[in-house]
Amino acid sequence: MNIRQAVKMAWKSIIGKKGRSMLTMLGVIIGIAAVMTIVSVMSGYAAKTMEQFSAMGSNKISVGIDNYVYIEDENGNWVPAGKDYFPDLYAYCKSIPQYIVGITPEARASVNVVYGTKNSANFEWDWDEMGNLTGQRPPDVYYVSDQYSACNNLVIAKGRDLGELDVERYNQVCVLGSQAAEAFFDSADPVGKDLQLNGQSFEVVGLYAPRISGSDAQGSTIDNIIVLPYTARRLLGGDYISNFIVKARDGVSTTEVATRIRGFLNGLIDPSTGGSWVQPDDRGLQYMNEQMGMISLVLGGIAAISLLVGGIGIMNIMLVTVTERTREIGIRRAIGAQRSSIVTQFLIEAAMLCGIGGVIGILIGTLGCYVAGNLLFKMTIYPSASVTAGALGFSVLLGLIFGSYPAIKASKLQPVEALRAE
Repeated sequence: MNIRQAVKMAWKSIIGKKGRSMLTMLGVIIGIAAVMTIVSVMSGYAAKTMEQFSAMGSNKISVGIDNYVYIEDENGNWVPAGKDYFPDLYAYCKSIPQYIVGITPEARASVNVVYGTKNSANFEWDWDEMGNLTGQRPPDVYYVSDQYSACNNLVIAKGRDLGELDVERYNQVCVLGSQAAEAFFDSADPVGKDLQLNGQSFEVVGLYAPRISGSDAQGSTIDNIIVLPYTARRLLGGDYISNFIVKARDGVSTTEVATRIRGFLNGLIDPSTGGSWVQPDDRGLQYMNEQMGMISLVLGGIAAISLLVGGIGIMNIMLVTVTERTREIGIRRAIGAQRSSIVTQFLIEAAMLCGIGGVIGILIGTLGCYVAGNLLFKMTIYPSASVTAGALGFSVLLGLIFGSYPAIKASKLQPVEALRAE
């Protein structure tokens, strides 16, 4: 018997018992669909995460300066015993422009924002079941330097950016992110208008272009910001500024910049009053990728159980098939069929069962990826060609593995005993 005849016989056997064949393939279908959906959704999640990191800016280094010792000033307030080290750090970073693009504080300001009848204290927001932001979230207000835009990949859409003179002269100005501008001004141009921050007037001098737009912006608050010169802290108050962002010129410079800043701060800060830490932000991304890899392995292991159950089902039904076709096997052996041809026939039938189940699983998995991508990430996700080919190849391999025992058992039947079977 040649391969073509074996394929025809296997197809007739599968079509002849459609219901049984479909139930047999069910485990393979579920397993393949689950694996494809998991792999594709995790890939989509990774892409979404990379998009967020890219929008916030790459090649960034987080720097922290901590004061351990606080003293009481003449007004009875507790202030850091160490000095404000940012001017020294700022000057040092500007002295090595071949490595550094910019440096900025990033300190959250706890202020109430008012424009006309709109008051951030009255904004109500929550997350729905699909992770989308509902209502309006109060904007995040930050004390920053004139290099905040360079550190975070921000582009001015209208007006101007914060300038060095705004910082030096304590100018009461601010720049809005696109979501914050929409929250307070709707579609009107905010440039030139005044916002009230804790009762103090701050002129809007610029508007940032959105970093995430369209449907991808739903549920994201990355553009819901208001930035002020960090010297406005003296007017509005706030905690000691201890966190900073340094933007390296490229990925190669990141390690060099981190090493240089560590050395500079170690020589600058009095260890009896404080300390510092320097952390390239790519480590956070690496950690997140490791976590996603672990989650993928766990979910993939769960899906693999379905494939194992499906393989056992294939083995079981092939054993039943061998029993049903014992006389046929006996006749073929009696007229000279080789054991290898018997093995080939049953292996092809098992591989076809799993292969058809794999194709159906791929179709269902593709649909699952499309639905999950739009619901979870607001993006269209399709399995890659390598994942699809791998799923199909694995399903066929599964049939060959679990069909081996029934095929070998069939080939070992003695012709005389097989012909006596009822």
